[in-house]
Amino acid sequence: MPILERDPWRAQYFADVPCLDDVQIPTDDGDAWLLFPRHRWVYDKLRICETQGIAHAPHGVAPASYPVFSKPIFNLRGMGIGSRVLRSPAAYARLQQPGHMWMELLAGEHVSSDVAVADGRPRWWRHVVGHAAGGGTFDRWTVEAGDRPALEDHCGGWLRRHLRGYTGIVNFETIGGRIIEAHLRISDQWPDLYGEGWVAALVALYANGRWTFRDRDRRVGHSVVLFAPHGRRYVPPPADLVAALRAAPGISSIQITFHPRRPPAQHAMPPGGFRLAIVNCWDLAAGRRARRALAAAFGVARA
Repeated sequence: MPILERDPWRAQYFADVPCLDDVQIPTDDGDAWLLFPRHRWVYDKLRICETQGIAHAPHGVAPASYPVFSKPIFNLRGMGIGSRVLRSPAAYARLQQPGHMWMELLAGEHVSSDVAVADGRPRWWRHVVGHAAGGGTFDRWTVEAGDRPALEDHCGGWLRRHLRGYTGIVNFETIGGRIIEAHLRISDQWPDLYGEGWVAALVALYANGRWTFRDRDRRVGHSVVLFAPHGRRYVPPPADLVAALRAAPGISSIQITFHPRRPPAQHAMPPGGFRLAIVNCWDLAAGRRARRALAAAFGVARA
């Protein structure tokens, strides 16, 4: 399998794609760090701010005004862990810590974008918007079908200036059209929603540096998430139930997103809940029905 996939429930998207033995495609930031040493600087969030003129500094240099957003300078695992808004000098004095930074508090829509890049030039875009449910959890993500010209102009210009020589996927996290994080990897939660042939085109990009995906059947998709309370050890539902739900009209795939033999505390989960499953779908109502059925199978109350 050409994709370096750490989560076995996502191997379903890549297992049958042929590839040369020497092609490696990361889905994890740790693997991307090792594979692309020339460009790994993008994981330094101070540099991300510096390249866009966003006010920032490491902890130890006090902000000139508040509020600001505080987070780890590097965070290849756990993503949002340790991030918070600091609203006053007193909060900054109490919460500053080594290895963290603050940046200007941005406003606007939070968008995740995957970009196919050839020698620092964007060749394909797809944008996803999350619908938060509190405590770091999400109800669902919407994989948009349309373009975002202003966002693509800003991020595309950034790529041309700073990532010349890089070929592969870049994932951007943006707020209000400005980059807050960049990742040298794909988003492996919903590649089936990008369209038939996308994974084969992904492999070709890493194998020969050309992007060939025709993107003929682009449409809106949804990634619907089932979270449950912390403090329990959950048992996966029967495989035949999952298969029946997956076969329903409007459903693309189902992921059971935890290791049943691993203690719950060893899973990286947000404070608001333990993620049990993800339903990728074309029909949001169908995705929600599948989520309710999975919740019942897990013995979890779900509206």
